[in-house]
Amino acid sequence: MKELRIKDICDKGSSNLKQKDVEGKNGQYPVFGASGIISHIDTYHQEGNYIAVVKDGSGIGRVTFMPAKSSVIGTMQYILPKDGFNINYIGYCLQSLDLSKYKQGAAIPHIYFRDYGERIVKVSEDINEQQSIVDYLDSAFAKIDAMKANAEKALNEVKALFQASLKEMLEPKEGWEEKALKDLGQTQTGTTPSKSDKSNYGDYIEFIRPSEIDYDGNGRIDYNCEIKLSEQGASKGRKFASNSILMVCIGATIGKVGFSIKEVSCNQQINVFTPSNDLNYKFVYYAMRSPSFQHRVIKEGTSSQATLPIINKGKWEQLSISFPEIKEQEVIATHLDNLSSKVSDLKENYDKISLECDALKQSILRQVFE
Repeated sequence: MKELRIKDICDKGSSNLKQKDVEGKNGQYPVFGASGIISHIDTYHQEGNYIAVVKDGSGIGRVTFMPAKSSVIGTMQYILPKDGFNINYIGYCLQSLDLSKYKQGAAIPHIYFRDYGERIVKVSEDINEQQSIVDYLDSAFAKIDAMKANAEKALNEVKALFQASLKEMLEPKEGWEEKALKDLGQTQTGTTPSKSDKSNYGDYIEFIRPSEIDYDGNGRIDYNCEIKLSEQGASKGRKFASNSILMVCIGATIGKVGFSIKEVSCNQQINVFTPSNDLNYKFVYYAMRSPSFQHRVIKEGTSSQATLPIINKGKWEQLSISFPEIKEQEVIATHLDNLSSKVSDLKENYDKISLECDALKQSILRQVFE
């Protein structure tokens, strides 16, 4: 192994493609951004396989293997091998490093090849040895990826089962009633006490915003919220009883729904339904999460001429749900709770395995290149 600078083993290349200029194109050759394929265009920048590094914005420093006859947009940089170096060997070498530590700028961070190109790395100059190392890493990483894929498959299967059960169990059956929300409990909209009066804010009651609803994908509210109201602020805002259902009714996350197991307050982007005693609040939560209810929320929310999708309380409280008698509601809610818990458990397992797989890859890369 020999110590060389990164710029001694590879060259950089730049792209002048802008995302807005390639979006919507329908060509033959893919164009990649930091998150994957953006579109396909009629030409390509790179004839052979290459490496791309995110040099601007989110994901800065991430190293990706790219296919032949493709291109990247200008927020990414081409990395091309110098004579005597295997492109995949270089890619693995760069993946063993933390290039993000070379970032500059705060609002839109960026890295420069002129900086990280000076980094000293230990590499083999024997092309055959390089290929042997690539073969070893390819094999090891394939096994790691298979482990991660199996965990993801199990998670997706349970997610699909949950969605199918949600749709089937909440499909109206004989003997069920159908009523508008306004006829089944209390409907309200949140409000925000004056921010200029600091005495409205303290630690008396949680002030829920859209980001704190369904924060974990299972409808729960994040009570460790950034903002809380004082007792004075709560008297000027609105308090909602425990076992209420909160739904985001404006913006990109319209329809996001959660349930509160304690008294809370919230802002005006959220509509709140507090069910009467003959309704199981978890059943109502699942009914409002169902594809049918969500479709109606989105339809109403996008029917106005507003820039952002929005459904006001007047329209929202007219939406109806179908429901059986209370004992059957409880059975349905319990069954869906159990499935939801399985999704949570498998999601936690997948996240753990994903982190372990990434750490294992980095450990193997360090063993090879350090």
